[in-house]
Amino acid sequence: MNPDRSAVVATTTTPTRPEAERIARELVQRRLAACVQLVDPIRSVYRWEGQVQEDSEVLLVIKSVAALIPAIEGLLRELHPYEVPELLAVRVAAGSRAYLDWLEECVLTPPP
Repeated sequence: MNPDRSAVVATTTTPTRPEAERIARELVQRRLAACVQLVDPIRSVYRWEGQVQEDSEVLLVIKSVAALIPAIEGLLRELHPYEVPELLAVRVAAGSRAYLDWLEECVLTPPP
């Protein structure tokens, strides 16, 4: 299998549900993701500008392929409210063939 076509699960967070929904919709409409799941609320504890912060956020779980990570990062730079939005992607080691075929079809097949 071509490594650029390998499935990935990527994550990012947003401060509000409407921002998460907007980003999720754009990812799917632009064929950068086959599916985006929103997990709300989560509690994040992190270091920012030398201080420990704690906030409620919405987690976006993005299903895509490795080749599209740069475009996903570009969309996050365009739409995301954070100065440094999270983007972590992990290659999928295994999954149901039918689901992986559907995922590839959603993001790699040109629109009609």
